[in-house]
Amino acid sequence: MNKIYYLKTCNTCMRIIKELNLPGDVVLQDIKETPITVKQLEDMHKLSQSYEALFSKRAKLYKEMDLKNQSLEEIDYKNYILEHYTFLSRPVLIYNNKIFIGNSKKNVAAAKAAIHE
Repeated sequence: MNKIYYLKTCNTCMRIIKELNLPGDVVLQDIKETPITVKQLEDMHKLSQSYEALFSKRAKLYKEMDLKNQSLEEIDYKNYILEHYTFLSRPVLIYNNKIFIGNSKKNVAAAKAAIHE
């Protein structure tokens, strides 16, 4: 299934969704309204091979909880992402069994190329 995980209150996510010009078969999931499930996160992990890659070190809670000074393992990244939506690096697009994580220009360009090839 083609899907994008995002926050509708995030201007960057909304700009990227608009820029990607997503086809009608892409399911949008606002992770605040509909939290990601363990299975969804594990499916993302299968594609990315890393919970750390899915984890946002820019999250406000990351700083507040002083996580940068802790030694985090893959299981920790997984648990934090499941604990609070803000820890997922956004947006996450899964398209034709490829995963695009985050909002870097390079990543958005790669996602756009994959969608419109």
